[in-house]
Amino acid sequence: MVTNDQSLLRLKHRIMERTAALAYENNLNDETKEALVYEIIPGPLATYRCCIYKEREIVRERIRLACALPTSNHPDSENIVQVISAACEECPLSAYTVTDNCRLCMGKACLNSCRFGAITIGQHRSHIDPQKCKECGMCAQACPYGAIAHLVRPCKRACPVGAINYDENGICMIDESKCINCGHCIHSCPFGAIGSKTYLVEIIKHINAGEEVYAMCAPATEGQFGADITMESLRIATRKLGFTDMIEVGLGGDMTAAYESAEWSEAFKEGKKMTTSCCPAFINMLRKHFPKQFAENMSSTVSPMCAISRYLKYLHPGCKTVFIGPCIAKKSEAADKSVPDNADYAITYGEFRALLRARGVELEPADNSYQESSVWGKRFASSGGVANAVIECMQERGEDTSKLQLVQVAGGDDCRKTLMMLKANRFKEDFIEGMVCPGGCVGGPSKHKTEMEIKRAREALLKKADGRKVLDNLKNYPMDKFSMHRDGHLD
Repeated sequence: MVTNDQSLLRLKHRIMERTAALAYENNLNDETKEALVYEIIPGPLATYRCCIYKEREIVRERIRLACALPTSNHPDSENIVQVISAACEECPLSAYTVTDNCRLCMGKACLNSCRFGAITIGQHRSHIDPQKCKECGMCAQACPYGAIAHLVRPCKRACPVGAINYDENGICMIDESKCINCGHCIHSCPFGAIGSKTYLVEIIKHINAGEEVYAMCAPATEGQFGADITMESLRIATRKLGFTDMIEVGLGGDMTAAYESAEWSEAFKEGKKMTTSCCPAFINMLRKHFPKQFAENMSSTVSPMCAISRYLKYLHPGCKTVFIGPCIAKKSEAADKSVPDNADYAITYGEFRALLRARGVELEPADNSYQESSVWGKRFASSGGVANAVIECMQERGEDTSKLQLVQVAGGDDCRKTLMMLKANRFKEDFIEGMVCPGGCVGGPSKHKTEMEIKRAREALLKKADGRKVLDNLKNYPMDKFSMHRDGHLD
């Protein structure tokens, strides 16, 4: 799977791996961190950047992120997604630039269309002064040869909410009041200048202290590592890492579907529009950009991650819970203290693999006997999966769902457009299933393989799942002992 930062991924993961290894050894301190910088960038020649000094500075910043600290340029930032300023370079400052296709035509349509005096005619082609250009795009529209290119920096193009801007030196800046922590900008940056806080060191501290620490694997996990790596494979591996045990979050999908379906039923009777509450980036988009719809239209049911965390904390008071999945935004959900007893930490598949390498643990094939979830809960990870599970629960209760109208949107731009329709009272359907990642969670920014590879392996595994019903499955669990509402109240 090729990403814009493909050549830098090995370096990123090596830093996490070595930091985790030092944490397991109880030997992570300022002295060993600095020694790690020189271990990773020994010199004397630079590998990625202009010099080893810049490379070492970037490694120091990545070690900070690996320790769940903000970058040194933004020491007070609480955002999950962070910019390493020293790594941000070489992107064009001009949004519009004249290419070699310019013919220096006599009509000078570009010059005549510019109202800001930003265009001059050079010897070989026109020139746009970035200091005067207002980025209106009129010159590009006017050019008969299409010789003026609109260059949008990759990080800005990837952001669905306009949270990325630049300082006077062209260094990327994240507007934290707008950022939904979806993480789409991270792998879009060709210079590896954007990363996220990583909680491996904190998790290892709990493990080393002998505390009960439970892993929770996202429904998107099945298929990420191939058709022969089952949930039982993950369970065995997490135990070797020091986790007390592992549970599949597909069970949480069953829990969420059961309670959200009851909400949908009431909302439908009242003629009220409602959105799902599973995708944390979608929830962040609602909270920050559509606050009224967040208050009035969002389901109050917790996400599957939170449901399993509360279930585990009921069974094992004082335990720590760690979500493993393809999602960056789950880290922000775990950090949201307004939702009690949620997961303590969330890590990505890349971070999980770094943890495996730090302990020399391999994922090995195992039988597919470990099943806690219905197939409906397992399919929460795909676009349409949440809505289908909710409708399944309504049908299991004997409700007529033939008149329900819903929209399934996946991708940041589509989510934003749909919420704008809801805000403008132009949304005709009854319910919105919103997922900010294309294809749903399986297409998350930290997926391990391509969507096609995951889909093939995933379908092979899901075909082996049993045919249990959602509501019947939940009869085996103490659903009356913990809350399924975001504010934590029990009915």
